[in-house]
Amino acid sequence: MLKAVLFDMDGVIVDTEPLHRKAYHHMFDDVNINVDEDLYASFTGQSTINICKRLVDHFNLKETPEHLVSLKRRHYKVFFENDDLDLIDGVLERIQDYHNNGVDLVVASSASMPGIKQIFERFDLNQYFSAKFSGADLKKSKPHPEIFLKAAESTGFNKSECMVIEDSTNGIKAAHSAGIYCVGFKSPHSSHQDYTLADKVITDFTEIAYKKAVYLV
Repeated sequence: MLKAVLFDMDGVIVDTEPLHRKAYHHMFDDVNINVDEDLYASFTGQSTINICKRLVDHFNLKETPEHLVSLKRRHYKVFFENDDLDLIDGVLERIQDYHNNGVDLVVASSASMPGIKQIFERFDLNQYFSAKFSGADLKKSKPHPEIFLKAAESTGFNKSECMVIEDSTNGIKAAHSAGIYCVGFKSPHSSHQDYTLADKVITDFTEIAYKKAVYLV
């Protein structure tokens, strides 16, 4: 029986992907590299520092990964403060539905903790969630299962009573490796992702309303 839901954030709760895409591509221009779509798609679900480590290795850059992170975050801050940003359609209703039915909610995102807090404050989400985990604070990034194992442990429930909602290949792999039931949210914002390892694939949050999801796990 479902006792806890572990939410990814980017692409599941909020559509920050266009902002991240613009920020990354501005950073790519800053260091004069050409990142093709296949390489960029492989970054989805990973922390910024791990992405930047990959870029330094892949392009043999003289800049440090930390410098690339600072460039990207500087651009993102500008876009975050000036561009339109919305919650994913139907997610707030689902969050409230789970919360009202006593389900423990945890966010487990590859975003930095300051980035997570920005989103939660902007959309007044703190009231619904018991804990937040950032992949940037952990030793291993998705697709490693560490973040979901820690998030599940924080709820006090068994993994078999938890459910992950993810939209990326790396996130779904992480949930699968953690041995936690995974719902793959296939949205227009999550292109070039592999949902093969998801236990259930949805395109609309009404498909996992509490009454339907409570006995999935």
